[in-house]
Amino acid sequence: MPRKFAQDTSELPRIQDVLERTGLQLMQDIVNGEIAGPPIGETLDFWPVLAEDGKVVFEGTPAFKALNPLGTVHGGWYGTILDSCMACAVQTKLRAGQIYTTLEFKVNIIRPIPLGTKVHAIGTVHHAGRSTGIADGEIVGVEDGKLYATGSTTCIIMDGPKL
Repeated sequence: MPRKFAQDTSELPRIQDVLERTGLQLMQDIVNGEIAGPPIGETLDFWPVLAEDGKVVFEGTPAFKALNPLGTVHGGWYGTILDSCMACAVQTKLRAGQIYTTLEFKVNIIRPIPLGTKVHAIGTVHHAGRSTGIADGEIVGVEDGKLYATGSTTCIIMDGPKL
């Protein structure tokens, strides 16, 4: 699967490019490498590998640079990959011309992810209405099947700017 990350702001999609697509089309274009993904994915070693209506899966492998002073994966890594998969799942429900942002999210870390363990962060939408989207997420080991963390989010859905 292609992994193309934006290296500067000129490689991020223009707002016009975002608004002319549905949220699902935008996510599928990122998964397929037709649009560069945001640089946070390169920084933290995760990438979307599946985008369906109401569901997005990110794959990631925490590296040494994601460790906290105790030598375990920093809680921010869990939070960032969960926020990404859950919010992007909400994005798949957007019509062309709509945008969204995370309003709040919660993370429950169940167990430490061993360094170098490949995981899937699976975001699933439970509600996408006129102004809010609600989703949950799970981080699951690809090879061991263990549940490492769960999360939930509320996103605000808005009409994009008139260009």
